[in-house]
Amino acid sequence: MIEKFALAVVGLTQSLGYLGIIFLMALESSFFPFPSEVVVPPAGFLAATGQMNIFMVIFCGILGSVIGALVNYYLAVRFGRAFLFRYGNYFFLGEDKLLKMENFFFSHGEITTFVGRLIPGVRQYISFPAGLARMSIAKFVFYTAAGAGIWVVILAYVGFYVGKNIDLVKEKLATITMIILPLLLLLVLIYIIVYRKYVKR
Repeated sequence: MIEKFALAVVGLTQSLGYLGIIFLMALESSFFPFPSEVVVPPAGFLAATGQMNIFMVIFCGILGSVIGALVNYYLAVRFGRAFLFRYGNYFFLGEDKLLKMENFFFSHGEITTFVGRLIPGVRQYISFPAGLARMSIAKFVFYTAAGAGIWVVILAYVGFYVGKNIDLVKEKLATITMIILPLLLLLVLIYIIVYRKYVKR
């Protein structure tokens, strides 16, 4: 079942190509909740089999992330805080979440546009307070690309490793699942603790 789903995702990524990576990563990076974990690892897998180029996969992933972040940034610049409070729910951004993002940004400064890219549930929305604060566009793009770059490289090379070791992965799939699931739960727990700590501050 898992293998069939994985093959379907890889096939979809192959059919969409590099432009598809840019488009889907732009969605993931904007207010539309689309998981990057479904986009980049399959592309990395295809790179391992010679059907894509790993450096192009990484470049397109970063480019899409920056484009999506800029959409949020310019929405905040163009329409302002009152607009986001009034219509934020249409962007999956409730008033409570926007206030948390603002507190996170103003408590820790512009570097949060870098750090936030590495935190699930934050990276899609940290661009809004950056836009409201009229953060330098050059700094915003640099920090966003740097943070997104780390995330994209990790995901791309996970897929690349799987593609290079597909027989080993199939053989050890049950063991890998038993190891990964607890690790994922631990990461989620760490995220919740850290995020709540920042919000309280």
